[in-house]
Amino acid sequence: MATMQFEIPLPATCSVPTVTSWWDEGDSQRAAILLAHGAGADCLSPFMEAMASALVARGLGVLRFRYAYSERMAREERRMPPDRTPRLEEVHSLALAQLQDLAQGQPLVLGGKSMGSRMGSHLAAKGADVRALFHLGFPLHPTKKPGVERAQHFRSIPQPAIFLQGTRDPLCDLDLLRGVIENHGGPVTLKIIEGAGHDFKVRKRDPSYRPDEEILKHLAETIDDWLRITIGA
Repeated sequence: MATMQFEIPLPATCSVPTVTSWWDEGDSQRAAILLAHGAGADCLSPFMEAMASALVARGLGVLRFRYAYSERMAREERRMPPDRTPRLEEVHSLALAQLQDLAQGQPLVLGGKSMGSRMGSHLAAKGADVRALFHLGFPLHPTKKPGVERAQHFRSIPQPAIFLQGTRDPLCDLDLLRGVIENHGGPVTLKIIEGAGHDFKVRKRDPSYRPDEEILKHLAETIDDWLRITIGA
């Protein structure tokens, strides 16, 4: 089935009246995923396009959307920083409401790359009606500023979560992550991608080198298998 495009209306206080979303319907017996993009590249980036396609090919429904700032970037063709957290959460929540309408009772899952995964975890901690979460490169801290402040809400997340993290990711010290996920409210799975950076690319000179396509396939298969086992959908 072809990808369907929608416009999500935003409050008048936003910098744009609507944001664009893209829906790929999956198997009605499988989960439906809200796949949120990171700070530097929106949901039409090669990584996000490929990840969505790989998940849909496995029968999962996927809704991608732009945050308000990234919608404005696309319309004005210029760079700008992400919105503040409350605005990101607001748009993310509206996208989740749209997914609820589209998914027709399917189990809902919050997934995302970097910033998008972090905002999804905020919604889960505040009571979002979802069954599970997956994080593609959770940004635990800024580059060269290790810390765990961004994980203080983990204890308030009751759903199961899977973290897919590269060993070369400057935004996530793995020892710190292992410590904070012990306090996660729901059960947690951690999958390590050897040699991968925040973009999940592995340098060709690295002994762990694998082509980008192979790594992306591995990420999608891991998420798919984990959802089948964890929530049965």
